[in-house]
Amino acid sequence: MTARYPLVLNGTTIQELQSGDTLTGTGAGDVSGPASSVDSEIVLFDSTTGKLVKRATLSGIVKATSGVASAATAGTDYVAPGGALGTPSSGTLTNCTADGTNSVGYRNVPQSGSDKTTSYSLATTDVGEFVGVGTGGSITIPNSTFAAGDVISLFNNTTGNITITCSITTAYIAGTNTDKDTMTLATRGVATILFISGTVCVVTGNVS
Repeated sequence: MTARYPLVLNGTTIQELQSGDTLTGTGAGDVSGPASSVDSEIVLFDSTTGKLVKRATLSGIVKATSGVASAATAGTDYVAPGGALGTPSSGTLTNCTADGTNSVGYRNVPQSGSDKTTSYSLATTDVGEFVGVGTGGSITIPNSTFAAGDVISLFNNTTGNITITCSITTAYIAGTNTDKDTMTLATRGVATILFISGTVCVVTGNVS
């Protein structure tokens, strides 16, 4: 079957072009059908030559920018099947992943590395996780490092108390109004640090 292409003027079809047909006018030049075609093949008008040309190289998903059709790019123009999904402006995410593998968000609180057995200064990589402290370990809360809303938990995995050094400008134990330079985390105790800003934090849990 020979494919036919409608010639449209101001929204009205005035004639069909069969493959190989040529219209010659007094205006921009010839408008020619492609030499051969198949059903569903994309045919576009080339303003440089004034002819209909095939775009057989286009495959998959096609996009149009300013009226010009081109092949869409996976990851830029659309999310490839099985790929990572960005955050939409609205709607409900179901069975989505953060990077194509890991589920969105945490279903638990992972440990940030192994138990610390020396003096350890908290880092931004610890945010959303818990830091375990082993024998000989201690914790420092640094200043001007974290952002508002960052949260880190601590677990004293020893038989004695450990020291939390508050190098941050202001550190409160929740429910008190005293700026603490140091805090004590009880044996097998858990404490959670909520950063109000880079220079202010509040600590809850088994601390004094």
